[in-house]
Amino acid sequence: MTLLLLAGTGEARVIATALQGRDVIASLAGVTRDPAPLAVPVCQGGFGGEAGFRDFLTRKNIHAVLDATHPYAARITARSAAVCADLGLPFCQLLRPAWQPAKGDRWTTIAQEADAAGHIPLGSTVFLGTGRQTLAGFANLVGRRVICRQIDPPDTPFPFAGGEFLVGRPPFSVVDETALFTRLGVDWLVVKNAGGQASATKLTAARALGIPVLMLARPAQGNWLTVENVQAALDWVAQCG
Repeated sequence: MTLLLLAGTGEARVIATALQGRDVIASLAGVTRDPAPLAVPVCQGGFGGEAGFRDFLTRKNIHAVLDATHPYAARITARSAAVCADLGLPFCQLLRPAWQPAKGDRWTTIAQEADAAGHIPLGSTVFLGTGRQTLAGFANLVGRRVICRQIDPPDTPFPFAGGEFLVGRPPFSVVDETALFTRLGVDWLVVKNAGGQASATKLTAARALGIPVLMLARPAQGNWLTVENVQAALDWVAQCG
């Protein structure tokens, strides 16, 4: 059996290592310029849309697809699930559980990026932990100091007034995040509800500092098979043969 692993997360890296030596191809969409190497062969840069994905599955004789992309890679997941259903290929998404607020958290859930401006007063310092791909949706935050953290150095200017990029490669410890938010004078934190322990350190820091959080809601979930952790994903792979 040839497995296609849609990668890009820490869980995908663990899965690739566990399946090293098996007939596995990993795919990276190319969002990060210099990703850490995986333990299996990698196809980088995406497939060129639905037609390209169909062609890849056929040309590489893929027997099953495990989606371990980011919980907010909604278009990739929905397209992959639909194409696999049409071709009769087993498909499973590893979807880590969403974060839940703890005592002391000051969270407000928003449906889309543009909603943030209705909650954040003018003059506030806003830390965006949502990545550069969503940045355009926050354009109405003009009048606030907006700091967007991203992994790669920017190759274009900040897209609206009052904003700045901050380059940093995870993981970030709670101590690091607390010191950073204090130094920057962060008044608001905006994040996606990505789930997982690795990126929850910024939420722990915000709780300790009393910083309110705007939590961007997860995309709507489709009707396909999901599992919540690496072991369950590996069990599914084993059942596929």
